[in-house]
Amino acid sequence: MGYYSTPLEQEKVIRDPVHSHIYIQDQIIMDLINTKEFQRLRRIHQLGTTSQTFPGAEHTRFTHSLGVYEIVRRICNQFQRNYPTKTPGDGLWDDSERIVAECAGLLHDIGHGAYSHTFEHIFHTNHEQITQAIITNPETEVNQVLCKVGPDFPNRVASVINKTYDNQQVVQMISSQCDADRMDYLLRDSYFTGVQYGKFDLDRILQVMRPYQGGICFKMSGLHAIEYYIVSRFQMYLQVYFHPISRSMEVILAHLLLQAKELAESSTKLEKFNPTLLMPFLEGTFDPSRDLETYLKLDDGVLNTYFSMWCDTPDSILSDLSNRFVNRKPFKSAIFTQETKDVLPKLRKLIEAAGFNPEYYTATDNSYNQPYDVYNPESKHPNAQIELMQKDGSLVELSKASILVRTITGKDVGDSRFFFPKEMLQTDANVELFKPIYDNFQRYINNDTIINLKENQ
Repeated sequence: MGYYSTPLEQEKVIRDPVHSHIYIQDQIIMDLINTKEFQRLRRIHQLGTTSQTFPGAEHTRFTHSLGVYEIVRRICNQFQRNYPTKTPGDGLWDDSERIVAECAGLLHDIGHGAYSHTFEHIFHTNHEQITQAIITNPETEVNQVLCKVGPDFPNRVASVINKTYDNQQVVQMISSQCDADRMDYLLRDSYFTGVQYGKFDLDRILQVMRPYQGGICFKMSGLHAIEYYIVSRFQMYLQVYFHPISRSMEVILAHLLLQAKELAESSTKLEKFNPTLLMPFLEGTFDPSRDLETYLKLDDGVLNTYFSMWCDTPDSILSDLSNRFVNRKPFKSAIFTQETKDVLPKLRKLIEAAGFNPEYYTATDNSYNQPYDVYNPESKHPNAQIELMQKDGSLVELSKASILVRTITGKDVGDSRFFFPKEMLQTDANVELFKPIYDNFQRYINNDTIINLKENQ
């Protein structure tokens, strides 16, 4: 079933530093942008704690979502110009799918919460499920706008997010190894962090993208543009997304939220600790169908306000961790391997001897498990592979056609780090009481890497 939206009498144009211009041509897109649920995304940073490392990374999920919409719009235009369907089921592009694709692209991140990935990890929320709840809940402005297209239209858009929509071309525009989401965040994150790694030839990739019966593929002539895109992703993970300072700030954020959770679950009533909007999450009672309005009131600013208040709370751990987070005092870290992980218990004991609770002041973080994926054609995810179409119409998977991609496919990306208070590296004379402990600790660290000592200690 096709859907159509009322076009605007005159298109709206939004200036954007990444795409130059974003064109709004349908009334429904304009109405969705103006909903309170979408406007909330202005108050959610795209990269969470990364701005603590790259100060320019203050961009939001609002601008990213607009960017994804714009790329989807351009894909639909290109498909309609070059691959319009001629007979039902021919595997070409049916432009009646455009409005579903554009709405899904615009709304794909609407369920993200404050400091989204860390928040999800601690409180076991799922932004994709919450996105679907926002789209399908009759009480949201988003749902009411979507219902103007048709009574079942919200469910159709939600099914794209859920990857169950009956047209895989639409699903893969939003969620695949080379989709509008990834293409926008790589370019946008590269621009705002000030690095060069994430840049690639978007125009060329869109030119060589085409629909086929099973979804979306790319013309073989676009191989080098796709290679460049994959290498850009590879570098952004290593240089930006897995940066140790950003990960350190995430560790502090996670631990202060865990301490807040423990305090909320205890009977202890503390001064300056009354996080009303966080209580369903701290107490573990959050239910998207019941507490959606509370969730939507949370944003980065609300959490930061709580953290500022907690800097003065009587609980020493919560107060100290809040101070470290608010005033950017990251933990230090050192790389460990399978061969040196047995050293970690010794280091935790030394940290405890120096007066720090190791449960809150140490952590291990494996960057391979961060919420960003790297290209893996062997993944069980149905959209994992990038397919190239040859002249005879047959498909070949990218890593089989590219020596460059094959070289980095399946290789470990990132590192494993042990995080600890910066104080453990102090050498000044003002800490004579703990100096022997610090000296002993520092013997296990060399060039930011944990080492095994030869002597048995």
